[in-house]
Amino acid sequence: MRDLKDGIRAHVRIDWMGNVHKRFRGTDADKRYATEVAVLKVLEERGCPYVPKLVEEHPEELYFVSTSCGQPASTISKERADQLFADLEKDYGVRHLDAEPRNITYDPRAGRFCVIDFELAEILPPPEQPKST
Repeated sequence: MRDLKDGIRAHVRIDWMGNVHKRFRGTDADKRYATEVAVLKVLEERGCPYVPKLVEEHPEELYFVSTSCGQPASTISKERADQLFADLEKDYGVRHLDAEPRNITYDPRAGRFCVIDFELAEILPPPEQPKST
């Protein structure tokens, strides 16, 4: 596996199949793990197509595996990143509490920008769906 990030809060690696392996460590690792897993589950239930999907959960190890959402979008503007985070909140009811361009990737397979790293996020009530006539 190739290291993507090895910091004080998490060790993130990518395997040969393209899955992301994230192990939490440091302050409040258990809470950050629980938040990210809960948020990813809610986003999948609500049909968000531009976030990672959980593949495996290992709560006793504070470790999960998710799908990859491409490469860091290092050239994205702050304005475009802000719009992606606003859309996530408006359309899927998740407020990213670390809404910075570093948490945006570009997935060439999907042909779009994606949002990652939900360890600091808040699940809001589901947005109202338009009423069908």
